[in-house]
Amino acid sequence: MGFPGAVAERAAADYAVVGAPLDASTTFQPGARFGPERIRRFARTFDDYDRRTDQYFSDCAVHDAGDVRAWDDAVEYLEFLGGSLADLVADGAVPLLLGGEHTVTAAGVRATDPDVLVVLDAHLDLRDDYDGNPWSHAAVTRRALDGDPDDEPLSTVDGAADRAVILGARTGSEEEWERAERDDVTVVGPEDVADWTPEFSDESVYLSVDIDGADPSVAPGTGTMEPFGLAPREMRDVVRQVAPHAVGFDAVEVNDRDDGQAAALAGKLLKEFVYSHADPDH
Repeated sequence: MGFPGAVAERAAADYAVVGAPLDASTTFQPGARFGPERIRRFARTFDDYDRRTDQYFSDCAVHDAGDVRAWDDAVEYLEFLGGSLADLVADGAVPLLLGGEHTVTAAGVRATDPDVLVVLDAHLDLRDDYDGNPWSHAAVTRRALDGDPDDEPLSTVDGAADRAVILGARTGSEEEWERAERDDVTVVGPEDVADWTPEFSDESVYLSVDIDGADPSVAPGTGTMEPFGLAPREMRDVVRQVAPHAVGFDAVEVNDRDDGQAAALAGKLLKEFVYSHADPDH
């Protein structure tokens, strides 16, 4: 089942939906492997027409490329996934990645090589490793900035973000908060997100939506719930503001442990991204 309204052939696509059902390092409630299917499923009820931008989603040249099946070796999988996304980028399509755990964002960043990574997330994800794993979902923003600790820093090669803006973060280890104090990281707490205004100039942006950035009262279907989070409209407004600057998008950390609330929110935010990217004047 493809994403509803994603009717374009690959060769004619301006956008490409790709499922990445990686579920290797989830630390509390597993099930992110079901995220891509659930997001597609719970997006089926949404209208094709968007009144705000006067567009039909089915006219936005969106192609659903299906899922890139995950396997146990996360690093190898991320390399393969990144290559698959890079092929789509080379063909002129903006990747719309559906997770899967948040680690898959590293592949999206590699494929699009943005100047800025913007993340809606409850967690900083700036650990150098979690339980000895540097490619844990709890370390993805650190990897996007600093690269593999056992390899040359990604800052010296293509496929890294120069800086990160983390919106909605409300928890992190002492190490993470210390890393967040460096000049290449900006953290905007949940109470300040509604007043945040992006300043990108000519920078390219990759936008990652970890669904746990939302308060768990509205999106309980995620691996690591954290109270005192964002409202859906606050997340929507961020997506609308960032989309015109974006070279890629993902929605991650949706699992099957609710009645579809998290998946519905993720699917709606993907559509908001496409509408705003296709018609930046709105």
